Amino acid sequence: MPIANRTRRLLRLTTLLCMGLAPVLQAAEPITTSDGLPIGHYRLPADGDVIGKVQTTTSEHEETLIQIGHRYGVGFEEMRRANPKLNMWLPGDGTEVTVPTRFILPPGPREGVVVNVGEMRLYYYPPANEGEPRQVETYPISVGRMDWKTPLGTTRIIDKIENPLWYPPESIIKEHAERGDNLPSVVPAGPDNPLGKYKMRLGIPGYLIHGTNKPQGVGMRVTHGCIRMLPEDIEQLFPRLPVGTNVRLINDTFKLGWSNDILYVQAYPGLEEQANTPISRVTDALSAVASAVEGREYPVDYGQLREEVESPSGVPVALQLLDMQPRYDRFADDPSLYGEFYLVADPYWWEETQKAPSQSTGPS
Repeated sequence: MPIANRTRRLLRLTTLLCMGLAPVLQAAEPITTSDGLPIGHYRLPADGDVIGKVQTTTSEHEETLIQIGHRYGVGFEEMRRANPKLNMWLPGDGTEVTVPTRFILPPGPREGVVVNVGEMRLYYYPPANEGEPRQVETYPISVGRMDWKTPLGTTRIIDKIENPLWYPPESIIKEHAERGDNLPSVVPAGPDNPLGKYKMRLGIPGYLIHGTNKPQGVGMRVTHGCIRMLPEDIEQLFPRLPVGTNVRLINDTFKLGWSNDILYVQAYPGLEEQANTPISRVTDALSAVASAVEGREYPVDYGQLREEVESPSGVPVALQLLDMQPRYDRFADDPSLYGEFYLVADPYWWEETQKAPSQSTGPS
């Protein structure tokens, strides 16, 4: 901008200030969910399983994808999967960023706390007063590394402590010592305490839900088995979770859910130590979809299902086949779901049958 123009603008602003007519600078409006609620809070659907919606935003100078994700309540791996072509640490000023804030609710009762280890996400179903709509809250978490698994099962919160001390167990003291880092037997409350400002003890001995002094790692497998939350998330959740709250720990990396009569899939990579194979993942997915659509005339898009099984995006994707062109079933004599999967999903077969449909006279 030319110097003369800048000078005129400064003079105009000074005049307005003197007259008391300067516009009031307002703070940026807080980010809300698609339901107009605070970040992470959604209305519980009365009939359906899907909450939220995928959003886009624009990165600012030297802003990381981690920082953007935290503003929207999204963790490290979720942001990385949703933006595979962007640099996590420097996406660049003005870059469009996808924020994956749409979720299929985990299976099972919608009550208390549900921790889905494979998704690295915590869900809380707060009680509602009579006549009020129910809500669900969801937060990114960190879970145990491959050699320090987060346990599964049903438990409850048995104790809550603010500004906790940390008593590292001998196994962790030994691990740090091998790296030349000598841990004290007690770490006091403060900025060096890895538990952050809040901890909630679970009924499974030795395991906690707690804050952190290293929020950058939230959304990754970096803990010694505990469940780690962003400082701002546990700060608002801690006072509202009474001792005795039920906590259900599951590992569900393949979720199905309905919304407006459309079936959605949300898939995540399996944990490294899981022994399932690509074939078993396919057959498990097909069985789950078959159960979900049983009794319905629903056109499943098996090609989309195959893509999500092979390359999980972590974002809910519709499994509704829109192209209903008739095609010859070369797997007509194969009663297995695996044959049905490749009937619809094999692009090579589809291309070949379009070239020479008259030659397709039966199963190959």
